[in-house]
Amino acid sequence: MAVGGVGDMMRGMKNAVPIILFGAWVVESVVLAVGPVSRATWWAENITVWVVVTPVVWLYVKGIRFSNTAYVLMSVLVFLHTIGGHYTFAEVPFGWVTDWLGAQRNHFDRLAHFTVGFWIFPILEFVEGRGLSRNRAFSLVFGLAAILAVAALFEMVEWLYAVLADPTAGTAFLGSQGDVWDAQKDMLADGLGAVAAGALYHMLRPQMPNAV
Repeated sequence: MAVGGVGDMMRGMKNAVPIILFGAWVVESVVLAVGPVSRATWWAENITVWVVVTPVVWLYVKGIRFSNTAYVLMSVLVFLHTIGGHYTFAEVPFGWVTDWLGAQRNHFDRLAHFTVGFWIFPILEFVEGRGLSRNRAFSLVFGLAAILAVAALFEMVEWLYAVLADPTAGTAFLGSQGDVWDAQKDMLADGLGAVAAGALYHMLRPQMPNAV
């Protein structure tokens, strides 16, 4: 095979990954839209996902692309959150993990919050790729601060929805499962996920990229 043909094939595979992930999420969304545990909670959780996915799709259409690694990391939260919308996070079949940890609650929501932090990867790609940062330490601190800011905003949205919505739907969306420190633990999970994904970014790209 000619070198040019191999290059075209590799570029095609790179461009296909986000499209495949998006298609898989659409299929998942359609399947899990059938018979959710709580339709009100399904709407609340999926609107959150749509708010997250829409700007990523818009950026893709506008030609602002991320790496396949970034798209895969971003998709983890989207897939998990869609599952949580179907079952409600407190009722996702996650008992084997609960038993393994010896926990008293379903920790599927903690896992989902941990993957929120994965979004630091595309943030780092953007700020460094666009020349908005020339210092890796600053990039990492900025990315972590951005994730924690979004985490705090989401906790406030959860609180407002829980107060204003139907009590049953509000409690299901809040997902605190009786833990008075649930919001703080969720934000900690977001931050730990960001630290892990930030470390992965630094390991894969020890050198600062050239600005676009």
